[in-house]
Amino acid sequence: MPQHAKITPRTLKGFRDYLPETMIPRERLIETARRVYRSYGFSPIDTPALEYLEVLSGKGGDESDKQLYQFCDRDKRWVGMRFDLTVPLARFVAQHLDDLPIPFKRYHIAAVWRGENTQRGRYREFVQCDFDTIGTRSAAADIETALVICDLLRAIGFEAFTLRINHRMVLAGLLEKLGLSGQSVAILRALDKLAKIGPEKVAEEMKATAGTTDQQTHEVLRLAGISGTNDEVLAQLGPLVAGSATGEAGVDRLAEVLAGLRAAGVPDVRVRLDVAIARGLDYYTGTIYETYLDALPAIGSVCSGGRYDNLAGLFTSHELPGVGASLGLDRLLAAMEELGMIEKVATPAPVFIAYFDSTRLHDYLKLAAAVRSAGIGVEVFPEPKKLGQQLKYADRRGFRVALIAGSREFESGRCQVKDLQSGGQRDVPLEPDAKSLVAALHEILQ
Repeated sequence: MPQHAKITPRTLKGFRDYLPETMIPRERLIETARRVYRSYGFSPIDTPALEYLEVLSGKGGDESDKQLYQFCDRDKRWVGMRFDLTVPLARFVAQHLDDLPIPFKRYHIAAVWRGENTQRGRYREFVQCDFDTIGTRSAAADIETALVICDLLRAIGFEAFTLRINHRMVLAGLLEKLGLSGQSVAILRALDKLAKIGPEKVAEEMKATAGTTDQQTHEVLRLAGISGTNDEVLAQLGPLVAGSATGEAGVDRLAEVLAGLRAAGVPDVRVRLDVAIARGLDYYTGTIYETYLDALPAIGSVCSGGRYDNLAGLFTSHELPGVGASLGLDRLLAAMEELGMIEKVATPAPVFIAYFDSTRLHDYLKLAAAVRSAGIGVEVFPEPKKLGQQLKYADRRGFRVALIAGSREFESGRCQVKDLQSGGQRDVPLEPDAKSLVAALHEILQ
């Protein structure tokens, strides 16, 4: 038979495989997000990876359209791979409106695709962990979005983080006063790059793309440069947007959100009113959120979102305002790895049972069942090899504890419990209910 050339195993640029030691912390993070979202009453949904192209195109702006994976399928339909989970949500709610309670609170954890340049912690296929409230303009929903972000970061293990908040209507009000309402999209896109390229480059882009004058550019950057405590920033914003109903409404909503967070017990140090953040996606209309780790701000926002009151209007005549945010899973994991917060393990089960007496397989299986019944994960080695080989395997997989027993131990009703981190070992009785063994395991694993 002819020999075919071997295919070189490789992944596409911007895509990657996940080994167990990478996938285990990812799943833990996702489980934490689910737990926090559910604690606020958000329900899970799912949508297809592919949508009709008309559903996706033009919703996130020119940049999102450039990054959109699109093609004509075998049925001659133009389709696109979702670039986020918010646009599919708007289509989903409009399509299933009769079956949903309004307000509708949902979370959605799934992969999205963007053909963008890769960077640290950012790939062309990545998972988003979204939560949204659809069908209300209430400040309570804006406040709750911020509370979920704070609880989520704390549940993951962070105390030192800063939630930055702004409101699109504040800038819109200033643009009204400057006669620049028609150029708001170009100005917002330029302003969104302020932290990356600095005020001089942003000014150049505003003039080039929005046609702003020197004075108009100066006024926009002056607004973005306001600093101080949250109360001081609010006080400075008032005069800048005075006379614009839009701008004044934005300042009032920011004051409501900040007051609500204080009432809920969020310390002022965790929240910063930042007039410079704009969020690049076109569909945001109100409160916007970005979350930075104090120890690693350069990695960018790890949880972002905002209010979008008009997006669902593209699919239905019903008024369906929404607000929500998304945890940047891959970016946050990259940060946690850099900060030494991820334990390197290749197994989700902490306990390893060595199998070195070939006549005792049933005893090993019985022992494993007793440990699992106590809610502790355990793996039995599948072959009766030398103990040293099995312990080397256990160490490489990252098990915390090894249970060692041969014929002598089973006959005497004993088991050796070895702590694979400290190297310590103890002799524990094997009772029918495994009470002593489970207590010893909990003591090591706590």
